[in-house]
Amino acid sequence: MLTEKFDAVDVIRHKRDKLELTGEEIDWMIDAYTRGVVGEEQMAAMAMAIFLNGMNRSEIARWTQAMINSGERMDFSSLTRNTADKHSTGGVGDKITLPLAPLVAAFDVAVPQLSGRGLGHTGGTLDKMESIPGWRANLSNQEILDILDGPGCVICAAGSGLAPADKKLYALRDITSTVDTIPLISSSIMSKKIAEGTDSLVLDVKVGSGAFMKDIDQARKLAQTMVALGTDHGVKTTALLTDMSTPLGLTVGNALEVRESIEVLEGGGPADIVELTVALAREMLTAAGKPDADVEEALKDGRAMDRWRQMIIAQGGDPDAELPVAKDQHQVIAERDGYLTRLDAISVGVASWRLGAGRARAGEDVQAVAGIELHAKPGDMVKKGQPLMTLHTATPERFERALQSLEGGYDIEDEAPAPRASVVLDRITAE
Repeated sequence: MLTEKFDAVDVIRHKRDKLELTGEEIDWMIDAYTRGVVGEEQMAAMAMAIFLNGMNRSEIARWTQAMINSGERMDFSSLTRNTADKHSTGGVGDKITLPLAPLVAAFDVAVPQLSGRGLGHTGGTLDKMESIPGWRANLSNQEILDILDGPGCVICAAGSGLAPADKKLYALRDITSTVDTIPLISSSIMSKKIAEGTDSLVLDVKVGSGAFMKDIDQARKLAQTMVALGTDHGVKTTALLTDMSTPLGLTVGNALEVRESIEVLEGGGPADIVELTVALAREMLTAAGKPDADVEEALKDGRAMDRWRQMIIAQGGDPDAELPVAKDQHQVIAERDGYLTRLDAISVGVASWRLGAGRARAGEDVQAVAGIELHAKPGDMVKKGQPLMTLHTATPERFERALQSLEGGYDIEDEAPAPRASVVLDRITAE
């Protein structure tokens, strides 16, 4: 019988009492939890102790490394192209990965977008992509390499072998209200991204009501922590702080967001989506050694769209197939003339989730057709009786609760609001 090096109760007590955990304690805690020696209730207590008392930089770095060590690491060294990846901390209408991956790949950079599913009000990239008929999220490591060698971009599920301790811990954090704390967010994201093996990484850290981080100072601290973790592990890492006070683009949902992403790849689409896609593409291409790439031209001339089509076909999808459409729709109407001055991201995100676009528990099905189409954004003038948004669902009994979420979620006033200067609020680099 294996004699354990530590006792979970002692390690939990150390963090409960605001002591710094040793590297050996952290290594053992993550390994023993992965093996099942540390129980779920014990790791729940540890997560809450970390939530309440925090971790310093060396503790976060060691916790991240221990989670990387819990599984395999991908190896892209056989590729002839540099690899660049992007990770978003999640938001409402955040479909940026879809046009971004093929756009960057158009410049002969490999983009391994190992993505996740939505939980709560933030949409999952894989859920969006699965509204494309035939498209597959689950690929073998060899299939991922083959697609990166061909089209140059892949959007797929992370394999179960990457940081399995994180997968187990994330599910526990979600049901113990310990998700939104910098040590656990940063180590969760970065353990997977470092294990993924990309050369460079750009982080899109959302700020505002629809994001984990409501406060820009906290968002900046999270970004700085993750940039430091990536840099310390040899991954060229930068971050953009971006505005998530109002939804991105004009659609929130799954098939709706794919449709809007295709508009961007066709050279159109909403200005904020294009702005952020271009900004992130420039960051990724600069990190990959191509700072002079003309990304706007690649959207306009069809090169990015060509990569998108090739990627969809390589993953079993039909890029020409009709996307599903909801049979039931309901319009929210402006009750007065004026300017739309506020459209709250969390209100819209929760409404979309209640319509069936998201899930309350891991493993639940989502509706490809559910979501919200926006007909006005803050700054737009609206007339009484004009549709502000259209709600989509396959189950019309969901409309009532979705509408409850939207109550108080927008304002129409006589004076126009000050225009938003940019979606991008700040840029964070390694110190």
